Amino acid sequence: MKTKNIMIVGVGGQGSLLASKLLGKLLLQRGYDVKVSEVHGMSQRGGSVVTYVRYGEKVYSPIIDTGEADIIVSFELLEAARWTQYLRPDGTIVTNTQRINPMPVITGAAEYPSELVAKMETAGCRVDAFDALSLAKEAGSSKAVNLVLMGRLSRYFDFSEEEWQQAIEQSVPPKFLEMNRKAFALGAKS
Repeated sequence: MKTKNIMIVGVGGQGSLLASKLLGKLLLQRGYDVKVSEVHGMSQRGGSVVTYVRYGEKVYSPIIDTGEADIIVSFELLEAARWTQYLRPDGTIVTNTQRINPMPVITGAAEYPSELVAKMETAGCRVDAFDALSLAKEAGSSKAVNLVLMGRLSRYFDFSEEEWQQAIEQSVPPKFLEMNRKAFALGAKS
């Protein structure tokens, strides 16, 4: 099997690291060789956070190069646009439509770019954009965006619901399990 590459991108504090760990556990359960690499950046200050998840029969490196990502999962719209050069020509971007203003926008030095989904599509990207934040709030917490996105991502895999649920159970603290299960289900069905 050819190695598959998934990038999970977002802003510090959004839960992208939990999402990558959940995905890694699921892939290990399926018997794949899995490498996960986390690049935190300025995550403590709302900066970019990138996680690479690579899986296949044998994976030698955890790093994804430009033009190699099969799927980019993005917690925020500008982060999706920022990483498009890593997407394969036949790849897909699964993105939350939420906008989080970066520091240059907050200080007034720049404006948040408009029409980002259209610009990514014009550049040749397949974009699956939806409001994951609203679904997370419906599940019980805005912090559940990560599980909503994993639910949406599940559409791109042939793994069973039970396999996903087992990975969720192994990744999420018990007191938040039901809320996260609901968030996952909302993302998968949206």
